[in-house]
Amino acid sequence: MNKRKLSFWEIWNMSFGFLGIQFGFALQNANTSRIFETLGAEVDELAVFWLAAPITGLLVQPIIGYFSDRTWHSKLGRRRPYFLVGAILSSIALCVMPNSPTLWVAIGTLWIMDSSINISMEPFRAFVGDNLPESQRTKGFAMQSFFIGLGAVVGSALPYIFTNWLGISNTAAEGVIPDSVKWSFYIGAVVFLAAVLWTVFSSKEYSPEELDSFEDHKTDATVELTSQENDGRIEKLKKAGSIMTVFGMILNAGLIYLRLDKELYILSGGILFVGILFLLAAFVRQSSGINGFVTIMTDLLYMPKTMKQLAVVQFFSWFALFSMWIYTTQAVTSYVYGSTDPTSQLYNDGADWVTVLFAVYNGVAALVAFLLPVIAKFTSRKITHLISLILGGLGLLSITIFKTPELLIISMIGVGIAWASILSMPYAMLAGALPPKKMGYYMGVFNFFIVIPQIVAASILGFLLNTFFNSETIYALIIGGVSMVISGILTLIVSDEATIEIND
Repeated sequence: MNKRKLSFWEIWNMSFGFLGIQFGFALQNANTSRIFETLGAEVDELAVFWLAAPITGLLVQPIIGYFSDRTWHSKLGRRRPYFLVGAILSSIALCVMPNSPTLWVAIGTLWIMDSSINISMEPFRAFVGDNLPESQRTKGFAMQSFFIGLGAVVGSALPYIFTNWLGISNTAAEGVIPDSVKWSFYIGAVVFLAAVLWTVFSSKEYSPEELDSFEDHKTDATVELTSQENDGRIEKLKKAGSIMTVFGMILNAGLIYLRLDKELYILSGGILFVGILFLLAAFVRQSSGINGFVTIMTDLLYMPKTMKQLAVVQFFSWFALFSMWIYTTQAVTSYVYGSTDPTSQLYNDGADWVTVLFAVYNGVAALVAFLLPVIAKFTSRKITHLISLILGGLGLLSITIFKTPELLIISMIGVGIAWASILSMPYAMLAGALPPKKMGYYMGVFNFFIVIPQIVAASILGFLLNTFFNSETIYALIIGGVSMVISGILTLIVSDEATIEIND
């Protein structure tokens, strides 16, 4: 037996929840730095404060993926319980965020909000892999890209809409979030929950028994390891743990000796922490056997080949995106509008225009989402991804050329094409290379290669700007543009063989 092909509207319904998820995610991306600065954060601290987002994703997504692979509810199925819980928590956090009385409350709320968004987001990726045959997965992830772009357009532009169309103020007293931002977050909370509920109640999932009957799942039977194979996995855990632990200790010692910026300790401390986790997993596996923690850590070392290749591509593309999300507001307000004062009208006009620019790139992503499978049909998925990433990198680099706000729309067109591809092509290439019964887990682990570059960016971008670029944030976008071009070139190393249907 094979999975049946779903109709356009069935794929539409199962992807609709991403409209709400990205609505909330876009509000977070476009307004968090603005909220932090309003509450007293310095520009060179923003990257560190943003770390709440990637760190929670690093921890939450593989855990949620691991458990969703093993979940079955008679009414809500496998993935949908996680959609629902994450949506409820995210909506609450969206209401709290713009009412944060202090910077540290805002940082803590970001942590909670991003954890909740990740609880909803991760199972959506595995949902496509579960429900669609290989030939429809590119279309499925393209549909997700469409809703991501559509939701982000409105979510990103809401503060601008409230100010310029409805007359709601975009300024406030020092330390107070403007009303235009507050109302944007309230609307985002409602849309987030409503969109996810649509998918929860309009979609169905295959039961575990049905999944086991499909041809592509029969090759995924659990194989008992011999004693020698088990010992080999223990040794591999020990080796990886020892290397990372020693390297992390040396790197930490070097940073202490050279008295470099504290942000760099995030990266060195993270390496040391992961090394210790590998060693702990080896110890537990040797003494107590296999449990969830051991499985999660061991499977990190046995990723499919395509996943490893895509990891490198993801690193550079998401490093570029994180650079853009953190520093676009500061770069545009200072480089184009000429203001660094968060209480000034000029600064807030620039910050509002950034929300429009973010809406533009997300709108472009929504428009080209269904074009990408067509291009992939006549070339390949990796060539499509290569072209898209190159255009995105050139878009970021062009921001340094345009000195009038309206021309920045041209830059965002390139970014939007790249964003559409980043949200679909890597996942379409990955889904066919994963063991079906570990789809949720490996989709969660794949998030590591989104999170790790964000942690690296948060660790070094502030240091680089302070040390080499006199804290001029426009250089963060230049670094991001170069990184995205590199990611495009690296796409050529990815192995991807798949059938792609666009006309069924």
